[in-house]
Amino acid sequence: MELKWLEDLLSLSRTRSFSRTAAERFCTQSALSRRIKALELWVGVPLVDRSAYPATLTPAGVVFRDTAEEVVRQLMEVRDDLRDRLQPSSDAVTITSLQTLSVVCFPHWLQACQQRIGPFDVRLVPDNMHSCARALIEGSCDLMLSYAHPSVSVLLDPERFPSVLLATERFLPVSKADTAGRPLFALPGTRRQPLPYLAYGPETMLGHAADFALKQQQHQGVYLRCCYQNPIAEGLKPMVKAGHGVAWMPASLIRRELEAGELVPAGDESWELTLETRLYRRADTTKPRVLQAWSALQDGLPAQF
Repeated sequence: MELKWLEDLLSLSRTRSFSRTAAERFCTQSALSRRIKALELWVGVPLVDRSAYPATLTPAGVVFRDTAEEVVRQLMEVRDDLRDRLQPSSDAVTITSLQTLSVVCFPHWLQACQQRIGPFDVRLVPDNMHSCARALIEGSCDLMLSYAHPSVSVLLDPERFPSVLLATERFLPVSKADTAGRPLFALPGTRRQPLPYLAYGPETMLGHAADFALKQQQHQGVYLRCCYQNPIAEGLKPMVKAGHGVAWMPASLIRRELEAGELVPAGDESWELTLETRLYRRADTTKPRVLQAWSALQDGLPAQF
């Protein structure tokens, strides 16, 4: 049993809508349904009356919800207490970040930030979009480092969670180069020979962005065969380099490979998106060091990033 299953049920109990709960939980409706079903299998009885509209808990679901609320509350209280006692220092800044940005952006941001405001302690927590946003909403982190694109809803009210733009970069389909420097797999593929596609999965920020890029090209026909999934860009990168297929990658993650000609674009610029890298905070934060760190690079990262 996973904690997020309990949180799914509590959200569904409150919204009484699978679609609104899926949006609130940063997942697809099908993924939410699978998780609710998994919870019901674990409990051993139906918890949601699927014949009712709007969504309604069964009598057993109501009983289980009351217990789940208490369990989640106690777990969060213990977690927050332990974090308060064990964090590096009372002045440390806790930053949650998408895994890719924790590698390609965070070190540069921290260096540039400390050059302007001086050294400070940091606790970095790499995670997925849902967990990062939840941590910021719940107040268990001070700042959130994330990609942003109009096609992917972060569901953070800009008045409650203001952000600064640190950088923009290309998000492009790439393939290993052949001996002539051309892509081994060139978009759009053909019906007879669909291209092997290395995907992020449906519940990731970069996965949603890649899906949007593909939908923009549907008018001309796109022929892909998903042969591998990994939610982390760093996990897809070696597969692309080994020649297993085509994948959309942030340019900052593959800069050296592009410059060396080891990887090449699998399509022209029409297949690309421009991703923003943004740093979010809570509007109600009062920690001086957090406010200094957030505002230190209002003009963005230095050009060498």
